[in-house]
Amino acid sequence: MTARTASPGEKPAPSSIGDMSALQGQLDQLNDLALTLKHAHWNVTGPHFFTTHTMIDPQVDAVRDMVDAIAERMATIGGSPDGRAAGILQRRPHDEYPLGRADALQHLSALHEVYARVVLDHRAAARMFEGDPVTHDLLTAQSADLEKFHWFIAVHVQSIQA
Repeated sequence: MTARTASPGEKPAPSSIGDMSALQGQLDQLNDLALTLKHAHWNVTGPHFFTTHTMIDPQVDAVRDMVDAIAERMATIGGSPDGRAAGILQRRPHDEYPLGRADALQHLSALHEVYARVVLDHRAAARMFEGDPVTHDLLTAQSADLEKFHWFIAVHVQSIQA
């Protein structure tokens, strides 16, 4: 049976929009990612400081925009986005970012792992919302940007190791 999609101006039926907790999970991950990126931005050291430092800030801004888009989408389709720090920490399925002040290569390697997890989870969430083309497209477009940022990090790691 194919799920009916909402007509213009109509909210999708809850059964066609997927699991709201999946959207909350991505909201949490992106909030956490924005904070992690900013933390790395402040704490990166070494000879690759400047290139790493300046590469991260635009990613922070883009991820913050993604957070806002997901939260607004959740509210639009009847959810209640929770951006409170205590809730994000309580729902976090992974360990905290392990580094403080550290060399660029260490931060980039750790961020590479963070992005790998976020990208996979974002793709999985997009698949859950195939019955809601707006949410599906939002998550898919965000996945593309997250994959691009993951690639930027990977290329920097490779160039530093070379």
